[in-house]
Amino acid sequence: MSRPRIVIVGAGFAGYRTARALSRLARGRAEIVLLNPTDYFLYLPLLPQVAAGILEPRRVTISLSGTLPHVRLVLGEADRIDLDGRTVHYTSPEGGGGTLAYDRLVLAAGSVNKLLPIPGVAEHAHGFRGLPEALYLRDHVTRQVELAASSDDPKSCAARCTFVVVGAGYTGTEVAAHGQLFTDAQVSRHPMRTGMRPRWLLLDVADRVLPELDERLSRTADKVLRERGVDVRMGTSVKEATHDGVLLTDGEFVETRTLVWCVGVRPDPLVESLGLPMERGRLLVDPHLRVPGRPEVFACGDAAAVPDLEKPGAYTPMTAQHAWRQGKVCAHNVAASFGDGERRAYRHKDMGFVVDLGGVKAAANPLGVHLTGPAAGAVTRGYHLAAMPGNRVRVAADWLLDAVLPRQAVQLGLVRSWSVPLDTASPELARVPGGPGREQGGAEASGAGPAKNRDRPGGEPAGSRPGGEPAKDRPARNQPVPAPPADQPPPGSGAAPGPVKRTDTPADPVEGDS
Repeated sequence: MSRPRIVIVGAGFAGYRTARALSRLARGRAEIVLLNPTDYFLYLPLLPQVAAGILEPRRVTISLSGTLPHVRLVLGEADRIDLDGRTVHYTSPEGGGGTLAYDRLVLAAGSVNKLLPIPGVAEHAHGFRGLPEALYLRDHVTRQVELAASSDDPKSCAARCTFVVVGAGYTGTEVAAHGQLFTDAQVSRHPMRTGMRPRWLLLDVADRVLPELDERLSRTADKVLRERGVDVRMGTSVKEATHDGVLLTDGEFVETRTLVWCVGVRPDPLVESLGLPMERGRLLVDPHLRVPGRPEVFACGDAAAVPDLEKPGAYTPMTAQHAWRQGKVCAHNVAASFGDGERRAYRHKDMGFVVDLGGVKAAANPLGVHLTGPAAGAVTRGYHLAAMPGNRVRVAADWLLDAVLPRQAVQLGLVRSWSVPLDTASPELARVPGGPGREQGGAEASGAGPAKNRDRPGGEPAGSRPGGEPAKDRPARNQPVPAPPADQPPPGSGAAPGPVKRTDTPADPVEGDS
């Protein structure tokens, strides 16, 4: 008798935890298949430290095959799910197609950058959801400081030294905090850069930093940011983003060459194509993480609207903490669907949050105890070491080296602006010329085959690209990127300028800043 097959789509916090727990529960009695576009699990909370040059990229990546020895890894992105036929259709990294049949399906596709209809956002902004985006930001910030130092034009120098982060949630706050320290170090340790003053702006329509967290954490983070020199502007939005900067809603025009878009996330577009009941773009499930009417389908993490049993009528927020816990419960319930154990309803208890503000500063409230300063910093780093499923010694070693040695601020040039577009359904993958790419909606376009088989460039302004090619010479968005001649670099290999800010004020806080 053949073993039942369990297919897990996505290896984020929810998918990885589901696969790990299931492999222990199944004990070889079921075939577990993990479909993911990369061969690693990304520990997203430490991504700002990669962008700031504290951690090397591999430190925040956990090998799937190395840590899940009893799970079959299939590299690819899910294009389409046939619920009636119980099959998942996917595209491999090299553009080929494949199909996986399943007896049980776990949808843990995660989330992507949240876009808002503000002029210039898609063309001039970059998100912060994947490793390619973090590597691009590190190179871009370093490049802007170096170009500013060699410029004889004070106006150009000031614009290049201005960095704007949009969204003062968990991710945006940490990016701004680490970014300010990173650029200050590049300037203070270089005698030729005397007088340069890097400026970081943190914008949000909310009335305080970290609006989704406890007010005491918010006050601590706000104080640290302002003392460090970050220009924190709450209740401020952006009317338009341009090549030279952004126009704020208060009428001020900020000249800049950098935008980091951290306004929140939205569920992966894949779940929208299923035609099942949704809640604000998330797939509705019952407290046991099962899709109503589809007993063989489970969903967890950012893609699932999980009832919050602690707050009747509400759904759990899109955070890494919930996704990690839901993955464990999902594994037990999948096993129970085969008669192995009893199913469980997802319940959670708030264990507190930690926010790394760089250096020895942090804000934390473990088990409701509010901490600040070095004590919070120690608890924050201790929490991350305990939560990471691997690489703990390497991460700790990088932290130690960063404390005693200057950071290596160099451009590697491995990720270009056009290869990390904001409007992508696959932030974990850098786009390549002529390579397979997954489109915004995850749907097929007429006459073009599956959407993932088309690449879309990032729409990069001319002024920050080598050679200053006119913007009209960029490949049109939604079109394949042609492979460049062997003796030429890909088009659009520089940086994208211009901060932007959302203009809408949602009734509820933006979800998913995990």
